[in-house]
Amino acid sequence: MNSEVIKNGQLMPAELTRQIREKYHHVDTDSFTGKKRLFFDNSGGSFRLKGASDAFKQVDDLPNCGGHGGAASDYLDSLRTQACQDISTMFNAEGGCIATSMTASIVLFDVSEAIIANVSGTNVVTTELEHPSAFDGCAIPAEKYGKELRVAKTNPKTGTIAPEDVIRLIDQDTCLLSVIMTSNITGAVLDIETIAREARKIKPDLYIVCDSVQHTPHGLTDMKAWGLDCVNFAPYKFGGARGLGVGWLSERVMNLPHRKLIREKQSNWEMGGCAPGMYAMLSAIFDYVCWIGSQFADTEDRRTLYVEGMTRIMLHERALLYRLLHGSDEVKGLLDIEGVKVAVDMEDLTKRDLIVPIVFDKLSCEEAARAYEKNGVVVHERTDASLYSARQVNSINQHGIVRISPLHCHTYEDIDEFLKITAEMAK
Repeated sequence: MNSEVIKNGQLMPAELTRQIREKYHHVDTDSFTGKKRLFFDNSGGSFRLKGASDAFKQVDDLPNCGGHGGAASDYLDSLRTQACQDISTMFNAEGGCIATSMTASIVLFDVSEAIIANVSGTNVVTTELEHPSAFDGCAIPAEKYGKELRVAKTNPKTGTIAPEDVIRLIDQDTCLLSVIMTSNITGAVLDIETIAREARKIKPDLYIVCDSVQHTPHGLTDMKAWGLDCVNFAPYKFGGARGLGVGWLSERVMNLPHRKLIREKQSNWEMGGCAPGMYAMLSAIFDYVCWIGSQFADTEDRRTLYVEGMTRIMLHERALLYRLLHGSDEVKGLLDIEGVKVAVDMEDLTKRDLIVPIVFDKLSCEEAARAYEKNGVVVHERTDASLYSARQVNSINQHGIVRISPLHCHTYEDIDEFLKITAEMAK
């Protein structure tokens, strides 16, 4: 793969994109109004995969319960086994355990408190870019157990955090490092591999957890290479259903004291477990990415297929991101539309996922989001009036941004239509 493709991305073949769009519900039509629209709020949720929705419903209709014996019960148990294998393969993780809960936030909250409560050390390190589930998940137990909270600052120009700005906060007394993989506000992808490697030069047995909710639908995660102790994601941001959060926990995190039934095995971090249909849904998401990979790689190895599929998704989205920023001969990109500003520097697109924060000269973020809606475009404003985004937007010297988040099923035509609407609004 040549350097230009890696740098600026590459669209998938048109026929494959057509097939991909057919696999999602409501790609270009509002299900309530029946009108055409662009849904560019996939960081808030995502298009739903038909296969994932169907898999969930078919299993959820069954009255049987796993662990009760019989063919149907055994089938439900097999769905969990397969889903756990698929999630481990997704993250390239060995050992440890898979934990599920109602949300990915709960998983991270529980893991962070277990580490802070039970691992020796006087301080916890995190960043300004964290989602509240990660930041508060560190701040609350840190205060509860009398440990210092150290926070790496965002570079307001780039919207990211350099590895050295995290590493300088770590010492021999750090018990936990919690770092987001992709900012849900700026789209920046932090260099987790470097951060983890350099952090462990200071403290080899440091516990490191990573919020991968925003990154998992857009790129790869490699536990073997990075050596993290916990990573999480939310299936509803990856074509799945709401009501499930998933995490992979390393063996040493798995064995920490945590809430469980007295006689339950140590590897169980779930209080009752999730609906069996959720496991079928997880495998359907994994199968979908492998299907994309199979269009480019002739192999039966599921990790290889998943890596190939996610690589093609990543390259397609990078091409959309380049078009969104730079436009074409026919339409100006966001960087050239007068009256609009991209809130952070996005020169190196290999360090970005398909999330773009913008501000208008003459429209507030709320006004812009409503104006987009009137023009048939769904986006979302993230402002410091919201507890979910105040710290992050303030860290880039903004009171709010309009977040643009397409998905890999979108096309250049979708991007161009959005840019034309944006240019008209900016006037």
